[in-house]
Amino acid sequence: MADPVNKPLTTTEAPSLWQGFTALLRRDLLIAFRQRSDLVNPLFFFIMVIALFPLGIGPEKNVLEKIAPGVIWIAALLSTLLSVDSLFRQDFEDGALELALLSPQPLFVLVLGKVVAHWLVSALPLILVSPILSIMLFMDADTVLATLYSLLLGTPVLSMISAIGAALTVGLRKGGVLIAIIALPLYVPVLIFGTGAVQAASMGMPYGGQLAILATFLILALALAPVAIAAGLRISTSG
Repeated sequence: MADPVNKPLTTTEAPSLWQGFTALLRRDLLIAFRQRSDLVNPLFFFIMVIALFPLGIGPEKNVLEKIAPGVIWIAALLSTLLSVDSLFRQDFEDGALELALLSPQPLFVLVLGKVVAHWLVSALPLILVSPILSIMLFMDADTVLATLYSLLLGTPVLSMISAIGAALTVGLRKGGVLIAIIALPLYVPVLIFGTGAVQAASMGMPYGGQLAILATFLILALALAPVAIAAGLRISTSG
């Protein structure tokens, strides 16, 4: 009979990659719901930016209809950038990031959990309210649908690009400006095809090509961004 005291550890006793991912995702969501500003600030900023455009340029339907795709996408882009500075900073300050670096779990799996939590907290509420704001900008039903599709595919890419900048600047006191410098040039292709899909829908043209390109960006981001974020965190904390 085998000795239970000297029984070797089996691989099933170690947490799996999925368990590590979901544990960190659950933890970050709980922290976000306790700190309500993480939920409210990006959403409030998104709504205010879009609501101010009709006040600034006038309520003409034709004008608002033309600028609506760019307004919604730029507001979503800036809202993502606004909330990303704190993505790793709190963990860096309280030592949780150092524990993650020493964890037996691959770091790219853990950072993917944090980025998904960030997207659920900061971007998903924006997507949910975007149909109401789109109607305010005189979009028709097909254009609103294209807006939803493009934001669902594009905002996760924005979150992952922003997370790369946040990882590279996590050790700096004022890294927000550097995150913008790093991330904004990489936002441009997503912004072009996101607004292009909405504009094509508003003119009654097919927009599946633009959505397919956004889906390609999303697949590439899911494959490459977590590795880049993990490398950025190791570089930023190695000093």
